[in-house]
Amino acid sequence: MPIYLDHAATTPLVPEAREAIVAALDLVGNPSSIHSQGQDARRVLEEAREAVAASLDADPVEVTFTSGGTESINLAVKGLHWRRQADAPRPVVLAATGEHHATADAVEWLERHEGAEVEWLPIDSSGVLSPSVLAEALARHEGRVSLVTFLWANNEVGTVQPVRALVEVAAAHDVPVHVDAVSAYGYVPVGLHASGAAAISVSAHKIGGPVGVGALLLARRWEVEPLIHGGAQQRARSGTQDVVGAAGFAAAARALAMPSHASFVEGLAALRDRLIAGLRAAVPDAVLRGPDPADGDRLPGNVHATFPGAEGDSLLFLLDMAGFSVSTGSACTAGVPETSHVLLAMGVPEDDARGALRFTLGHGTTAADVDALVAALPAAYASARAAGLAAGPR
Repeated sequence: MPIYLDHAATTPLVPEAREAIVAALDLVGNPSSIHSQGQDARRVLEEAREAVAASLDADPVEVTFTSGGTESINLAVKGLHWRRQADAPRPVVLAATGEHHATADAVEWLERHEGAEVEWLPIDSSGVLSPSVLAEALARHEGRVSLVTFLWANNEVGTVQPVRALVEVAAAHDVPVHVDAVSAYGYVPVGLHASGAAAISVSAHKIGGPVGVGALLLARRWEVEPLIHGGAQQRARSGTQDVVGAAGFAAAARALAMPSHASFVEGLAALRDRLIAGLRAAVPDAVLRGPDPADGDRLPGNVHATFPGAEGDSLLFLLDMAGFSVSTGSACTAGVPETSHVLLAMGVPEDDARGALRFTLGHGTTAADVDALVAALPAAYASARAAGLAAGPR
């Protein structure tokens, strides 16, 4: 059976979520209906909203269920930008480089279709956005910024941003901050109130919930212009709500509060460090990308490395044949032969960036899995390096 090491793309359903989904499938009523069956569905839905809110240090009214992280991000970025034009022109969007495509594409859409002025803020060689860089940009565009947006933790290289410090910088200019926490949720503490962010995007399937449901956490003070109109079933989104998905999401969210989850995260960090040490010993040429856990904040289950002289796609194929499921980067662009924009933003030379592999650990990963991967890497790297880099631009 293949060893699954691509949990950042999606992680398996936890048993609690599976049970909640099966139970909710028997519900018949539309949660907006006023009859008893509709209200039974409403109760399950609102209890789910409470559970998700509790897991993210938010109030239930601040939770808008969506179809996933991508919709949540689009709703935050476009919705905040549109709403911020209501009382004064604020055309500038400040976004960090190296963002997930859901953010980058939404921002670029605003630039093309809404006349937004976008400034991409540089990150350092570890993927960190410095508060001083943000402060300088806000000062340059004083009074003209609609929002700031950045990742809580980078989905490719695992870098955890200094979120509270960045939000405080923006707050000094009264500018709302949206944080994409899709990769961070469940692995590092994420909270709406504690962070001071205006909006936080999350997705259920990254924490062991079902695919196809996510949430936008929107602080009471802020409003967004909805992307979807027709019924106003939620504060920031219209449409009949997915009770089954919400129930599964809530079950996974409740599991985050269990003592066993803290042990799980600690175990992941130990396995991550075991993999990093093994990788350095087995393939000395490999270069860890993102912060070294000894020197900076990194997601507990993320190991990202580049392998000089080899194509990441070749390495992925060879490891897949050897029984390991890994990735070259974000699953949202899997299959597209392009160099990681995250690594390029970090200053990694293009030829080096082409040899990227991401290993992400999660539920069910064992020390034996890590050791098996380490044992398989030298042969895979030797074969991929012998094949060399593909000719032509990527």
